[in-house]
Amino acid sequence: MNKNSFLTALFIIAFSALSTQAQDTPKDSIPTKEATGKINYEKGKEYILGGITVTGLQKFTEQTVRVYTGLIDGQTIKLPGDKLTSAIKKLYESKQFSDVDVYLAKLDGETVYLQFVVTELPQLNKITITGVGKSKAKELQKESELKKGAQVTDNLIVTTRNYLKKKYTDKGFLKAKVSLNTKKDTSDTNSVDMNIFIDKGNRIKIKDIIFIGNDALSDGQLRGVMKNTKRKFFGRFWKTSKYIQDDYQKDLEGILERYSELGYRDARILSDKLVWNNDNTINLEIKLEEGKQYRFNEILFVGNKKYNDDFLNRFLRIDKGDIYNGKVLKERISGDGTPDSQDIQTLYHNNGYLFSSVNAVETKVENDSITVEVRIREDEQATIKKVTVTGNDKTNDHVIFRELRVKPGDLFSRENIIRSIREIGQLGFFDTNVTPDVKPDYQNKTADIDFSVVEKGGSQIELQGGYGGGSFIGTLGLSFNNFSIRNLFNKEAYKPLPMGDGQQLSLRLQASRTYNTYSFSFTEPWLGGKTPQSLSFSVYLSNQYQYNYSTNNVNRDQSLSILGASVGLGKRLQWPDDYFTLSQSVSYQQIDLNNYGYRVGSSSVALSQGDLNNLAYTISLSRNSAGPSLIFPTYGSEFSIKAKATLPYSLFNGKDYIEPSQPTTEQTQAYLADKYKWLEYYKLSAKGKWYTSLANKLVLMSNFEVGYLGSYNDKLGLTPVERYFVGGDGIAQGQLDGRETIGLRGYENNSLSIGPDGQNEGGSIYNKFQLELRYSITDKPSASIYTLGFLEAGNSYNNFSEYNPFELKRSAGLGIRIFMPAFGLLGIDFAHGFDPLPGDNAINPTKSGWQTHFIIGRQF
Repeated sequence: MNKNSFLTALFIIAFSALSTQAQDTPKDSIPTKEATGKINYEKGKEYILGGITVTGLQKFTEQTVRVYTGLIDGQTIKLPGDKLTSAIKKLYESKQFSDVDVYLAKLDGETVYLQFVVTELPQLNKITITGVGKSKAKELQKESELKKGAQVTDNLIVTTRNYLKKKYTDKGFLKAKVSLNTKKDTSDTNSVDMNIFIDKGNRIKIKDIIFIGNDALSDGQLRGVMKNTKRKFFGRFWKTSKYIQDDYQKDLEGILERYSELGYRDARILSDKLVWNNDNTINLEIKLEEGKQYRFNEILFVGNKKYNDDFLNRFLRIDKGDIYNGKVLKERISGDGTPDSQDIQTLYHNNGYLFSSVNAVETKVENDSITVEVRIREDEQATIKKVTVTGNDKTNDHVIFRELRVKPGDLFSRENIIRSIREIGQLGFFDTNVTPDVKPDYQNKTADIDFSVVEKGGSQIELQGGYGGGSFIGTLGLSFNNFSIRNLFNKEAYKPLPMGDGQQLSLRLQASRTYNTYSFSFTEPWLGGKTPQSLSFSVYLSNQYQYNYSTNNVNRDQSLSILGASVGLGKRLQWPDDYFTLSQSVSYQQIDLNNYGYRVGSSSVALSQGDLNNLAYTISLSRNSAGPSLIFPTYGSEFSIKAKATLPYSLFNGKDYIEPSQPTTEQTQAYLADKYKWLEYYKLSAKGKWYTSLANKLVLMSNFEVGYLGSYNDKLGLTPVERYFVGGDGIAQGQLDGRETIGLRGYENNSLSIGPDGQNEGGSIYNKFQLELRYSITDKPSASIYTLGFLEAGNSYNNFSEYNPFELKRSAGLGIRIFMPAFGLLGIDFAHGFDPLPGDNAINPTKSGWQTHFIIGRQF
């Protein structure tokens, strides 16, 4: 008896269930095979499943299909029923079959035997993409996720074709064509090869954007609102004029938003169409209906008990008669998304009212006036129940908790949560994307807060390089920014070093042909662990050798050695606010001259022998509200004023400091050595930086600096140390004689601090101004990258009679910064100096021109 004699129509599964089963070929019902014989069964009755047979298989085994169905021999099954429907669904959901049919093969009393007839989907074997280069073809194959062995479905073919076409239309190739076909691969069972041909055509430009129906805004103003869709014209290079559908739709929404900001709340776009021109360009025609301009009428507050209407109006800052601006109203009701947003909802959230709600409702529209009702539901104040931190595997909990501004039992405060995010970011141990998870409990009027952090390396290898003084300058340093000195003798804490207490330990070696420097420093940010009071200590040794600029030789028999140490205390203040820090330190240097020509003001003879002593006290008041990241701040400011001074020895030591008449060289050396045995001076400086977020990831940094070095006694004059050296990359060149190195890109290192005799001896006054536009490319824990463009101006002056704050050396340029936790900040700048160097030919001066600066381990 042949097979057909055993088969009869099994049953029809409900149409609505089956129509959703097939992934690529939806079906209305199980097909029925006509049979010569007929098997009678009772619908809805439960039978015992005796067995399953599968036909139509090419690569799969019958056992595999049985597993997919989930049916087991011996189980009860209804005909028709849910279990059979589920079996068919599972086969389709496996995405291995294009067609599944089920038949009743045999009925033996209460036992049924089923036959599944399946059609396997072919597998993808070889993919060929033509019409583009080999590397581009490989890239497109990877992006479209076409892989050997994938099941070839109608859906795969359609989505691949659409994806590749959109890939090119999004780049302005509006006439791009993608053809795709499959061919059976005879070398393998049930396999196909896929051939894709891409004809991208020419890039289509927007010739014109035409507006119809606009009176309140001109065509130019509307085109300006469209940030992504631009028409072509000669010289446009900063924004291409390609047409991208998604960007175009966003720009249309931007047009309506702009009208709304101007009070045209009923403005709408009646139509927009794309028109092809004969020169293979397009025009965009946008038809508008502006409607009438509205103004604010009364603004009423309802439900406010905590704050009166006058107080809330200070946040709203909208008066009767102002042009109706829905965007501004929303931002001043519920915030503009910035950390320092000044709005009514934030006011409530900053004062414990976590469960409050503030909504603006238009209650009356009369002629061109709109009455707004601000409805406030204050609810009860919420307190913080629990604060936790997760993700800190290396950093100890107490290091983070002492920086948090939210504590259990405190009133809920959004402002304090944002401040806590900043303080965690300022530690430098974590990725900038600190995520607070607020878990409110409405019933108990409490909230739990969990700060999720991602740790990055707390240690750095400092590799710093530059060129100056006729030689390459290299620095090798180890910085442990999250050190734990209390675990120094705990072997189990070395992983590979004792870490986690937030202390800073630094070992540094800097060397070139002309000098070498060794330094050690340690900082405890929370002395005693109770209050934010820091203790710092450093010791260093520097040796510098005489360099002959004419012969390019170094004489190591002529040397300048500096042995120094300093200890300092810093305390975070509570007034005027707790962004302020007061720092004080005492430092001592012993400067040993051994036949080393050290320029000392206007003296015709250089000081070359003697021991100089520099004992100084430094006090600094600073305020730092920049954040949240140390590497890429987006808001806030940094400001500091600092004074450094020695004792005025000359006012009470009885010396007259009158140089002997017609002295010998030896007498002059003895006089100078005695004169500067105990150095005396005072230094005043001020610095300020402001960070302004202009757009997402785009920040403007503004900077100014000024410094002054003075003397107590005119007869004594200025000290030969503690000078200002302006110009170049700003990398200190290992000379620890108190000098300050001020970067001014576009000029060679220290080239703007030339004395009246043409020697590079440093200035006593300097000022600097800077604008830097920064754009963040990525802020991942593994690496933070941003680009920058800058304008700078500054100069160095020898005395007040020469000082002119407007006589500046100017520069501009571009650069990039890469911060990697293990190596610190790396970067390169290309800068153009617009002015000549000091001492250049006054008749035909030569501007500094282009300079390349490599920045390793330092941030401007």
